[in-house]
Formats: sequence, structure tokens, C-alpha cells
Amino acid sequence: MPELCRFYGIVIRMYFSDHGPAHFHALYGEQEALVEIDSLTVLQGRLSPRAKSLVLEWASLHQTELRAAWKRASRLEAPGKIAPLE
Repeated sequence: MPELCRFYGIVIRMYFSDHGPAHFHALYGEQEALVEIDSLTVLQGRLSPRAKSLVLEWASLHQTELRAAWKRASRLEAPGKIAPLE
């Protein structure tokens, strides 16, 4: 599963040819959540409130890039890298 970004101990990944809706995986320690790109809602799993807040802030800044990464990954192409939250 390609890594798109890493910040504050949070890793953002996306599977190749994954099921819809368009989403990414956010991992923080032993926690993992699937976050829908368009609505920025957690579809599955959970993150601590602080990690979830950081992930959603980052995702809101990069929704267009996340949509493009999803399209590339669905075509079995490398989704690319996205800048971290600073």
C-alpha cells in the first residue's frame, strides 16, 4: 500500500484498485481509520480525537490532490506524494 504522506506520527496510505467510495487510510500507532475523500467522514475504524483532527485538517487542505491520487491508484498507477501538514 503506497504511502502518500507522513506527519506528526500519522501515516496516510492508499491501496491500489481499492473498493469505493474514494478513501484513504490514516494510521497512528495501532489505530487506523478509513476516511472518505469527498465528505471527509470516517468510514471505518477510529483515531484519537487529536489524530483525527489533524488528519481531517490535512485532508481538507489536499482534497483535490487526494481525488487525483485515488484516480491514479484505481488505474494501478503510483498515487504520488502529498505535502504534510506543517
